[in-house]
Amino acid sequence: MGLPAISACLITAILPLVWLPSLPNLSTVWVCIAVGVLLGLQRLLCLRYAGLWLVFFAWGVLAALESTWPMQNLTNAPQQAEILITATDGATTHQGKIVRLNGKPWYSTTGVTLYGQYLPQAVCPGQRWTMLLRLRAIHGELNDGGFDSQRYALASHQPLTGRFTHAEVLDASCGLRAQYLSSLTTTLTQYTWGTVILGLGMGERLAVTQEVKKLMRETGTLHLMAISGLHIALAASIVWLIVRGIQFLLPTDCIGWRVPLLAGVCFAAFYAWLTGMQPPALRTVVSLAALASLRLSGRQWSPWQVWLCCVASILVVDPLAVLSQSLALSAFAVATLIFWYQWLPLPQWPVSRWIKPLVALLHLQVGMLFLLLPLQVNIFHGMSISSLVANLFAVPLVTFISVPLILAGMLLHLCELTLLEAKVWFLADKSLDVLFWLLKELPDGWMDIDERWQLVTCLPWFAIIAWRLRAWKSIPAVCIAGSVLLTFPLWRPLKTEGWTLHMLDIGQGLAMAIERHGKVIMYDTGLAWPGGDSAKQHIIPWLRWHHLTPEGVIISHEHMDHIGGLTSLQDTWPKMWIKSPLGWAGHQPCFRGQRWQWQGLTFTVHWPPKEYQAQGNNHSCVVKIDDGEFSALLTGDIEAKAEQLMLSHHWQALTSTLIQVPHHGSNTSSSQALVQRVEGKIALASAARYNAWHFPSIKVSRRYKKEGYSWFDTPQAGQISVRFSPHGWQILRLRDQILPRWYHQWFGAPVDNG
Repeated sequence: MGLPAISACLITAILPLVWLPSLPNLSTVWVCIAVGVLLGLQRLLCLRYAGLWLVFFAWGVLAALESTWPMQNLTNAPQQAEILITATDGATTHQGKIVRLNGKPWYSTTGVTLYGQYLPQAVCPGQRWTMLLRLRAIHGELNDGGFDSQRYALASHQPLTGRFTHAEVLDASCGLRAQYLSSLTTTLTQYTWGTVILGLGMGERLAVTQEVKKLMRETGTLHLMAISGLHIALAASIVWLIVRGIQFLLPTDCIGWRVPLLAGVCFAAFYAWLTGMQPPALRTVVSLAALASLRLSGRQWSPWQVWLCCVASILVVDPLAVLSQSLALSAFAVATLIFWYQWLPLPQWPVSRWIKPLVALLHLQVGMLFLLLPLQVNIFHGMSISSLVANLFAVPLVTFISVPLILAGMLLHLCELTLLEAKVWFLADKSLDVLFWLLKELPDGWMDIDERWQLVTCLPWFAIIAWRLRAWKSIPAVCIAGSVLLTFPLWRPLKTEGWTLHMLDIGQGLAMAIERHGKVIMYDTGLAWPGGDSAKQHIIPWLRWHHLTPEGVIISHEHMDHIGGLTSLQDTWPKMWIKSPLGWAGHQPCFRGQRWQWQGLTFTVHWPPKEYQAQGNNHSCVVKIDDGEFSALLTGDIEAKAEQLMLSHHWQALTSTLIQVPHHGSNTSSSQALVQRVEGKIALASAARYNAWHFPSIKVSRRYKKEGYSWFDTPQAGQISVRFSPHGWQILRLRDQILPRWYHQWFGAPVDNG
């Protein structure tokens, strides 16, 4: 049984963790291990591999069960824990690792993030605190095509959030890394690009401004900001060269070819620790250790064999790394390079030796640009068309000038050689000056790509394979048919019989999309907060991913959890119309008695009257959408008083198939009269799981269920889509229907344990 084959077996055994809807129980895991061991003892090779696969699968499931156990068992009651601080903003957000729980050592890697509280004294990484904690399971908004925060948290081993009711420091001394980082930060404050230097050298990306991140994202160079394989492998290579150079000065019998290799791996591990041992850095160290082991074996290994062994090493050390998008990008990028150079190697053109490196770099960038598209579009929902030019100068500049200077500066800072250090930092700062000046001269090259293009992005792969295998000559019909099938989503008809109402999962706010024939109208735009809003974070990415342009927006009322994303939507699509009861400039009126048609749907406004003077929740614009057979009543935050007044006028017209539960399911809304008069079948509520008001109210949900409604809310279901057609309706819940995954489940207490 060869090592590469075993590695492939391990990778395929861990991969199901990405797609499993639920985790097998512990009894099933033990059965897998027992059967796997029995099969592994058989003579037939295929049975041995099957046995290994079962054992590796059990290993991955055990790691997943270990990560979910704290969420299920530590969130029901206060916990006395000893916390090692791993990161902090110096104010109210702290990350730590549990080292003791209720007086007993805790051996699992369980991270916890504490929000919204100052600790009793100054805090820094490396400190140990004893705390009485109220813990919560990680829970994030879940929308189709949006950022998956629960998956990210589990991949990062941060499954818990919480607050402390008591905190006492046990060891106030900061870790060596924290002391070094603090000193380095102070030194770099005088330089223009000091925050970028910290990001490149220490992985401290939080201090980098949004403008810099946006510029690098738009030019496709954001990957250079991560402490990744590029930086750590470069550092290891420099140490390898230094040790190898020293060996030239030694007697022959003192030279060992293994020493430079081991020195490089050891320094890579040290540098990864210095940068906080972030997951990408840890994975790089594991890969370098695996590569060194293969080299030390004395055998010749092909690139694909090395790739398999390195990926398998990462997954055997940390099976949950399979959930990490950064690992997927890194592994896919290396596989892309191997494929590119094997299937389409650099042509041996007769060019000058000065031009040849530029041609080689251009060849590399073209391959990365087109072959990385499938994963890049799936993760980032776009691509930078200026990245080809940007990386031609950014990669060599950062790799061969900026990063070596930064590494030298970090070493000189450690040795306290202040004068020489200042000169190195000056040169590093100037090199970044050149980099960002060049990047700013490039046009904005970011291009959003919607879900229809996912299959099309695979065309470069198939084109290269078909060209090398001459399939375009031998089986042209198959090639043409395959290309047509890959492009089918681009030319398929958009018109459908029905229409869809989407309630987006945006936390404590409301944003609904009415979609028909590829067109959409928004009802409310979510909430806003300092530095962002729901439109930027959820609504705009969702609309673009689904190739939807809003023709208009209906605003229910002026509260920031409903109107917060309006400005961002207007900036993105300035031609859309706005209807509201607010009387603001540019807003069309939204008052009782108004009626209009859109894409065959009838919109009627039932509240408020034009003369109604109250503001706030009770001034919400209540709209009914009707297709002649099914209907939806959108109510904003209307409360009981306005409900009664609305019902007193033409209450028969309020009968609807679906109701958006008023005011997020508050006890002040959804009066018995409204619930009964609507006579609906479906009730949808939008709220955040850990909201301070404990919405939606259990009493309210029971009231709807008692009247025969099917109840759904975003904390439990994520994004909710209801499709209406002449044949009936279909309710799709993202958390347990559209994208059922074990890491999307509702962890922790069965109800809000806030």
